[in-house]
Amino acid sequence: MKVAKDGMELKNVLVVDDEPAMRHMLQLVLERAGFQFGEATNGAAALNLLAHQSWDAVLCDIRMPEMDGLDFLRQVLTRGLAVPVIMMSAFGTIDTAVECLKLGAFDYISKPFKPDEVVVTLRKAEERLRLQKENALLRQELAGKAGEQEILYGSPVMAKVMGLVSRVAPTPSSVLVCGETGTGKELVARALHRQSPRCRRPFIAVNCGAISPGLVESEFFGHARGAFTGAEQAHAGLFGAAHGGTLFLDEIGELPMEMQPKLLRVLQEGELRPVGSVQSRRIDVRVVAATARNLRAEIDGGRFRRDLFYRLAVVEINMPPLRERGEDIPLLAEHFLHRIALRENRAAPDLEPDILSLLQNYHWPGNVRELANFMEKAMIFCRGCQLKAEDLPWELRRRDRVAQDDYSLKAALYRLEKEYILKALRHCDGNRTQAAQLLEISLRNLQYKLKEYGL
Repeated sequence: MKVAKDGMELKNVLVVDDEPAMRHMLQLVLERAGFQFGEATNGAAALNLLAHQSWDAVLCDIRMPEMDGLDFLRQVLTRGLAVPVIMMSAFGTIDTAVECLKLGAFDYISKPFKPDEVVVTLRKAEERLRLQKENALLRQELAGKAGEQEILYGSPVMAKVMGLVSRVAPTPSSVLVCGETGTGKELVARALHRQSPRCRRPFIAVNCGAISPGLVESEFFGHARGAFTGAEQAHAGLFGAAHGGTLFLDEIGELPMEMQPKLLRVLQEGELRPVGSVQSRRIDVRVVAATARNLRAEIDGGRFRRDLFYRLAVVEINMPPLRERGEDIPLLAEHFLHRIALRENRAAPDLEPDILSLLQNYHWPGNVRELANFMEKAMIFCRGCQLKAEDLPWELRRRDRVAQDDYSLKAALYRLEKEYILKALRHCDGNRTQAAQLLEISLRNLQYKLKEYGL
């Protein structure tokens, strides 16, 4: 359903009636009230117009040739056309009105009616549309909050980051969040949005490297109907969807060079022009970008525009890697264990004291995301009330054992055999017979080794 740029105002109203005099009278009423008028003589013609044009509301007579109003209403609902339909009839009864409302009509008007009655009914539809939009945004916000991960920290370095987030969030300034993959850059972007005056408006996230190069401009700025082959409907684009809110541009370093000056212009001018349109429109969007690349090196290499960098990085927030925030690791590990346990409807295990040293001594190339992944793997193999070192993935245990058994071939073979057995079992979803075949050993031998390794 098309919504006017300045709110929930209805603009285009389609009148469906086989009587020319009625269509003319409604045209005068609607245009005097500021609506744009369209007409159709029966339900079939109206469906064709709805398929090829955008309409905000429909006034439809019940008795018409070819396709009457009730059949038209059924088709609107069957086709999933999100447009309020107001039924009209000079032969109406209470039963007719009830039937229309049961079928899904927004309202019912009996002919003859006063001009004001039509306008008031359309304003009611306008108000309902506004409330539905507000409710949808509220549900989206609540669902987002329910699904958001908290930014858990206890380390001084993260305390500084979150202090900067709190200072920057209320401003309209663009923010560039830098850091290795998996450090939580999107969580910071969501925190900036949540603590800003825009918190009740949309938060739209997009990975710049995941959009086809030929569609980047259309995805960002939208397109007009008929702008290119396949553009059957107008498209608001990501900036349009984020109007009034925050647009998170993840992996901004992946943005094609030809798109960078166009993004720069939108950020500088505060307006955009959809593909295929001759008119620009104002846009109110706070941009938060993120990158795992060194954009200054990209600038030196001619792969990123210096002026766009300065426009995006009004404030730069650097996310520390997990290996530099060792105080946070136990807190995060327990958080992930409890979250997984809640999802699987089981009790969260306690951490063995030895595990904490293993976790804090690991270098975490995948950062917080890798920690979450390792905790999920550990939960698969943990069967008691305490998470043990042997439940952890091999990458974590290897550092400790290699330190103790640097030159022990026997210990190395032991670790390798156990790891291969675990991989085979995971690959076969726990089927021991299939795992034994993969490992090229007998089932009896596998069972013996499972017992030997405490698996």
